[in-house]
Amino acid sequence: MNLPFEPQRQTQDYQASDAAHHIHAFVDQKALNAEGPRVMVRGEGLYLWDSEGKRYLDGMSGLWCTQLGYGRKDLTAAAAAQMDQLAYYNMFFHTTHPAVIELSELLFSLLPGHYSHVIYTNSGSEANEVLIRTVRRYWQVLGKPQKKIMIGRWNGYHGSTLAASALGGMKFMHEMGGLIPDVAHIDEPYWYAQGGELTPAEFGRRCALQLEEKILELGAQNVAGFIAEPFQGAGGMIFPPESYWPEIQRICRQYDVLLCADEVIGGFGRTGEWFAHQHFGFEPDTLSIAKGLTSGYLPMGGLVLSKRMAEALVERGGVFAHGLTYSGHPVAAAVALANLKALRDEGIVRQVKDDTGPYLHTLLHEVFGNHPLIGEIQGTGLLAALQFVEDKGTRKRFANENDLAWQCRTFGFEEGVIIRSTMGRMIMAPALVASRAELDELVDKTRIAVDRTARIAGKL
Repeated sequence: MNLPFEPQRQTQDYQASDAAHHIHAFVDQKALNAEGPRVMVRGEGLYLWDSEGKRYLDGMSGLWCTQLGYGRKDLTAAAAAQMDQLAYYNMFFHTTHPAVIELSELLFSLLPGHYSHVIYTNSGSEANEVLIRTVRRYWQVLGKPQKKIMIGRWNGYHGSTLAASALGGMKFMHEMGGLIPDVAHIDEPYWYAQGGELTPAEFGRRCALQLEEKILELGAQNVAGFIAEPFQGAGGMIFPPESYWPEIQRICRQYDVLLCADEVIGGFGRTGEWFAHQHFGFEPDTLSIAKGLTSGYLPMGGLVLSKRMAEALVERGGVFAHGLTYSGHPVAAAVALANLKALRDEGIVRQVKDDTGPYLHTLLHEVFGNHPLIGEIQGTGLLAALQFVEDKGTRKRFANENDLAWQCRTFGFEEGVIIRSTMGRMIMAPALVASRAELDELVDKTRIAVDRTARIAGKL
């Protein structure tokens, strides 16, 4: 392993310049300026170093995206070679290029056979922006232009642009930018917090039936699609009960509503399957993809369409009035191609399913199964959430659970591990190339952070 990068400027200098020029995501900027952000300067494998030389095990794959970890020479070589050959061209003007063609050939060899076309974007937010227009255009082509309404879930997350945040159900985001017309929401399938006396199976069906009730309320002739993450990511890494997705799919098919899966976080091996909907056993009409598509090395996303949707749009749709300057960017496509080849050829997705995923979850249950602060452990593959709870018997949550979880996250940084706090839950999603030894370190440092938090909460 190479020595950490030596920054050319003092940390305080970086921090002062950062404060002068940036507004960061999901943070009180004034408070951050007073504290000063960490300045990350280097990454290799699962590890990051900051400008002070402190090393961190990245238990969140950046933002759920560095599937192959940091410092992969094959990905940087693919970018450099493509830059030398064709640094940029667009997919306007009746043109295309080899990198994006070869990427799509590989992508559809990994996807289930009922998908055929993709519209490339630069991010998951853009993919979900494109989703709205594409779904509505599909219904226009079929002679049903009144089918415009999209239904999402409260506490779901689909991005930060206006339309994408409207599809999502995070009310504090709605308060900042408002909503757009023809978007509705139903409840999230969060059994631990909202299930009451129902069994998980009963609760899952009840949550799914809210979709049927909402469709009937709005009129099935007006509803274009239902969008949801197979498991909720930013909303707390919440896995729905097993009864949920089969009922959702039945309802969508019965009322002729498109089923749209946001695979931005769940795609490309995170669950031990290539795509999270395969883990849950349902068949969406669209897939929104990004993040793990390039392992985060370059921005790239996309909207994957089923054959029936693509056929209608191609054969009957005429001009498709959409395009982005960087759609199918050749350098991003080359990196995505190298990334998917590595995930496939190195057997990484299979390793997550058969080895490291089960190892992580066995370890988590051994360490946290009887922990006084942890009420539930959810997840699969290299993806897990620890639910904070005040009273295990009643599933009573702490009134200040967000503060406790944020404190636990802070303790994690102090211990040299990066984990995420959301809605009173601690989330981890390490790179898919994590070894058993690195998973041991992840869980051990997380345990220390959780223990420190439990002492504050009076549970240890």
